[in-house]
Amino acid sequence: MNKLSLRCRFIVLSLFLAIATFGLSRADVKMPAIFGDHMVLQQNIKIPVWGWADPGEAVAVALGDNTAKTTADGGGKWRVDLQPVKDTATPFTLTVKGKNTLTFSDVLIGDVWVCSGQSNMEFDLAGNMGTYKGFGGATNAAAAVPAANDPQLRLFIVAKTIALQPKPDVVGNWQVCTPDTAAQFSAVGYFFGQELRHSLNRPIGLIGTYWGGMPAQAFTSLSGLQKDPPFTNYVSAYQKIADDYPKAQQDYPTVLASYQQDLKKWNETVAPAYNAALKQWQDAVAQATASGQPAPPKPVPPTPMPKHPVGPEGPASNPTVLFNGMVAPLIPYAITGVIWYQGEANGNKGVEYAMLFPRMITDWREKWAQGDFPFLYVELAAFGKPQTVPAEYNGWAFLRDAQLKTLSLPNTGMASAVDIGNPKDIHPKDKLDVGLRLALAAKHVAYKEKLVYSGPLYDSMKVEGNKIRVSFKEVGGGLQMGTPPWTPDGVTPPAPTELTGFAIAGADQKWTWAKARIDGNTVVVSSDDVTSPVAVRFGWGACPSINLYNKEGLPASPFRTDNWPPVQPPPAPPKP
Repeated sequence: MNKLSLRCRFIVLSLFLAIATFGLSRADVKMPAIFGDHMVLQQNIKIPVWGWADPGEAVAVALGDNTAKTTADGGGKWRVDLQPVKDTATPFTLTVKGKNTLTFSDVLIGDVWVCSGQSNMEFDLAGNMGTYKGFGGATNAAAAVPAANDPQLRLFIVAKTIALQPKPDVVGNWQVCTPDTAAQFSAVGYFFGQELRHSLNRPIGLIGTYWGGMPAQAFTSLSGLQKDPPFTNYVSAYQKIADDYPKAQQDYPTVLASYQQDLKKWNETVAPAYNAALKQWQDAVAQATASGQPAPPKPVPPTPMPKHPVGPEGPASNPTVLFNGMVAPLIPYAITGVIWYQGEANGNKGVEYAMLFPRMITDWREKWAQGDFPFLYVELAAFGKPQTVPAEYNGWAFLRDAQLKTLSLPNTGMASAVDIGNPKDIHPKDKLDVGLRLALAAKHVAYKEKLVYSGPLYDSMKVEGNKIRVSFKEVGGGLQMGTPPWTPDGVTPPAPTELTGFAIAGADQKWTWAKARIDGNTVVVSSDDVTSPVAVRFGWGACPSINLYNKEGLPASPFRTDNWPPVQPPPAPPKP
């Protein structure tokens, strides 16, 4: 081979490498994961579409004949707002062109709802909560899952992610509702969306962004927490995590390697015998259940299984980290509103929740910049030891009080679940009624329908001698005694003969159980032990027994007429 041919080959190879390098250096237009095939875009408002490209790159977006153009800024970010489109079941194609072209097919125009909160929102139709499996399925799931074929209902589950700074994107994808996809989605969210599909007859998109066991401060942005002095403790906690992050990140590989070594050893030395014991126990439980005998205690490994270390960002319960990882990346995707089921993780701080929860709602609305969009939430279900004292010193009672007070924010609605809880299970399986009650609230708050959407809510009180007359809003067709739609044991309780759950107190703030009777749209409350009453409480406990409903079958929400601070009851006298 002569020198000339070698030189030509070198030139050709150099040109090829240069072209290849140029191709690799060119940044294609990219889009966040919330844009994808089968997505639902929000009807009747401007539709934000955004992504990344080379700085200065021209980007053109088209949804049918609805088009917009822009240029990526110096950081490579771009956004356009498409003109509003009316809902339609006819699929669109969304095309985004820069140096490359992205095409998203089977795009519907309808209503988009964010489904968020902790485990009772995460609880899916199959009865799972993330990695926690086998909770037996939601009530009515046996019938609902096989029937969940609805091409006009679309589902998006945000992968669990924590972050110290707002992330630009989430992990997830849009899926058409089928029995398989519905079974893995929030049961509350599914029943809510299904009811809206039937009543509105338009496409519905549901975005599930939830994480069991997490408090509201984890779902609130840092700037949101900084706006109110009561939350300086959470701001300080976040700052410490941020300050410690560089060293924690440096140390984490060593910590992780040590855990993996310990886990390997545990799997080799402990797991075989423990798994065999578990299998024997499961067989014994099945035999005991079949014979009506009590189940044997679950075996415990002689050495606990090593726990996976938390990442350098700390646990998911830390302030702001879930907002940063699982909410911020969704903004500004156009939505109708939010449904929210959370509060158990803040149950020991019910008084604080009266400030924290409205702050979180306001924070989301400020960040989305879409006005006061509807925010609908679930009042905590009954759980724990059945109430035995007239007014418990209990954070859950004050948390429900905080939820009730949050209705003072515009465009909010509350679906009570207090009557469909399970004293023995913090995850009651009746998600059907929760979803239907949220849908009722949506029809009123979001869609302006004139209907009874709430159970009776406390309005005012008036002292009448030795009695107090309590007046209510949202009485619908009138007040009545009622029973819950579902009970944990599946047995319908007998028809009630008297109102329960009312307590009354005088100026000494000593509560006693009260007699209560319905009088029109009011309830008259009294006790022979309180001759000069000043206040009433209703359902004031973690697991109250209450039976006041309106004639539409929606329960009255627990309330108090006083504003007395929580007082720790005196300790019980020692046993003789």
